[in-house]
This record gives sequence, structure tokens and C-alpha cells, in this order.
Amino acid sequence: MQSKAKALTNYLWSRKRPPEAGDLRRKARQLERQLREEMVQTSSSDTPALLNVADEQKLQNKILAMLRKTTYHWEAVRYNDELSLVYMAARLAGEFAAMSRVFHEIQKRVPGFAPRTLLDFGSGTGSVSWAAHSFWGESLNEYVCVDSSASMLSVAEQLLQGDSDSQTPHFSTVYFRQFLPVSPKVKFNLVVSAFSLNELPSLAERMETIQTLWRKTDDFLVLVENGTKEGHQMLMEAREVVLKGGDKLVHDPREAQVFAPCPHHLPCPRLSSQKPLSCNFIQAYHPLPFSKNPEVQEERFFFLILRRGSGETEEPWPRIIQRVLPLSRHVHCHLCCADGTVQHAVITARRHGRDLYRCVRCSHWGDRLPVVNVPEEISPSSGDNGSAQTEDQS
Repeated sequence: MQSKAKALTNYLWSRKRPPEAGDLRRKARQLERQLREEMVQTSSSDTPALLNVADEQKLQNKILAMLRKTTYHWEAVRYNDELSLVYMAARLAGEFAAMSRVFHEIQKRVPGFAPRTLLDFGSGTGSVSWAAHSFWGESLNEYVCVDSSASMLSVAEQLLQGDSDSQTPHFSTVYFRQFLPVSPKVKFNLVVSAFSLNELPSLAERMETIQTLWRKTDDFLVLVENGTKEGHQMLMEAREVVLKGGDKLVHDPREAQVFAPCPHHLPCPRLSSQKPLSCNFIQAYHPLPFSKNPEVQEERFFFLILRRGSGETEEPWPRIIQRVLPLSRHVHCHLCCADGTVQHAVITARRHGRDLYRCVRCSHWGDRLPVVNVPEEISPSSGDNGSAQTEDQS
């Protein structure tokens, strides 16, 4: 089981978005122009500008072969009973850790938030419900878990009941469904999609799903994906769709607000730079104990929290987006700022004061830095030199 779990984890981490039909057509036309020019130049025909029937067929076959070789082959993962158990072993602990980190962001900044209803799209083995219950178990009275795999839902239900039909569930009012609620009037205080968007076969279907989830959101929409470039880009696509607000007049007049992690509504500076980088965060956790002393592991993920309405006014504090590097008498940190830029800050007690210096030195990757007026010594990040190298970007 342990080896199967590791193999599945590696496969899910390496997955890319499904290729779009339009992109494939553009790539095919580009290959055709390139290969046709090469074949015309080497042709012995009396009319070298044209290819004969045999050469045309060779050209088409070569284009198809090159497309198959250079295009990512996306396949939907079919979770049967065995694979669902492997997924539980591989991902339950890591997903719970990531969701706990994300929910902590909401609880810390909005301590009065007490959701009554939760919708979990792509619920898998139920890690979102377990994490939500650990934060808001006293107020939550309805958990709706939606997953297309009946086997996944069965595993989630068994976990909830302790693998015994006669045992009382660890928490009640959990409803398992294979489809989203149809009625547009049904809303939930907390709507979540965790590690599920890449299971949808096209950009159009992802965007339609995001719009549906946003229409069902009464307070917070939480999206979580792997901390890879693919995961980051998928959530930035979702962010753009929601912020455009195409359905707000029909369904809800309250505007969408980016609650976290971005301190702004501007395009992501990491994707708009000359060398695009992914944005991600980490959370340490203890994996399931396959061995006597399992090592502490890190879950690397990216998340997006969107909120209905403006909420209470908050200071636009920058967020630390890499490991803080404390050195002798100074600290390196990288910040995503409210003006939509990434800054590389070198903080010293002499220049910035002992309070800020100590605060930064004790801060961690993913924290918000309580600074409104950015110090003058903070300058735009440009690839990060020396000891402040960018984290591994997958």
C-alpha cells in the first residue's frame, strides 16, 4: 500500500491541465508550415511548391506523430474501490493539513465567522469536512460532499463512521452526493473545491464549475490546488472569472473580494514577470503511520479565498511568499504587496527598528507582514540573488 500511495502521489503532483482543442489546432498548423517547407525544399518534383499525394500523407502522419510526442496526454482518473483506498492513504493527511492551514486564515482574520453550511466539491475521502469540523464543528449543521466517484464517497462515509455501520458517526448531518445541487437558490456559507479542478476535462468546464460554485457561495469560496505552476495558473484563471462578476446582477449583487492570499485584485506579479514562477505555500504534517516513526512531511499547495462583499475594512498588509532567511543582523524576505508587485526586503534593526526586525525574524512563509507603509529599502524582486534564492518551482 505504501508504494502504491507514493506512486499515486507522484502522478497527481505531475499532472497538467488538459490540452485545449484550439491550442492543438494552432500547434498543428505551425508544425504543418514548418514540415511542409522542409519537404518542399527537398522535393524532386517538377513543381516543388506542391507535394504529391504520397508526400501529403507522409506530412499528415508526421504531424500527428509529433503532436502525440510533444502534447501532454491527459486522462481522467477513474477511482474504483482499490484506488480510492490508495488515494486515502496517499492524500488524506496532506490534504487535511493544507485545508487546516487555509481555514486558519479565515478563523484568524474573521473570528466571528460561524458557518452553518458547507459544500465540498470533489470531496474525495472527506478531508475538507474533517478540517472544517475541527474549526467550526459547533456551528456547522450541514455538510454536503459531492464527488463523481461512488467508491470515494463510500470510503469517506466509512471513515466518518469508523468503518462500522452500527457506530455513531464522528459528526452528523453529512450528505454524500454525486452531483451538485441543481437549484440556484441553494447557497452555502462555505464552498470548497480542493485538489479537484484538474479532474475537469477542459478550461470551459472548469470555468463553468467555478461560476456555479461562486453562485452557491454565501460567504467564502475556497479553492486549493497543488503548489505547481499548473495549480497556480488554474486558480488565477478562476480568480479572473469570479472578479469579472458576470453573474452578480442576476444572482447576488455583492461583489467578489480576494480575501487571501493576494493582498490585491491586480494580475499576479509572478505570472506577469519575464520568467513566470508559481506561487505556493507549505504546511508540515505527520503522515499516516505506515512505519513506526514516520518522518514529518510538507504539503506544498496554492490556495485562493474569495469573499462575498467587502467585509470589514482591513489594512492591505503584504504577504510573505518564500521562506524567511534570517542572517547575521539582517533578514531577507520576499513580499507580495498591495500595489501588485513582488518585493525583496532586507530588514535590519538599525534601519527599520527593532520591532519590525523581530517581527520579520519570527515570521514564516505565508504570513502577512503588519506593514502599511513599505520601507524605502524594499526594492522590486528580480529573480532573487545569492542566499535568497527562489524556492523550487515545480
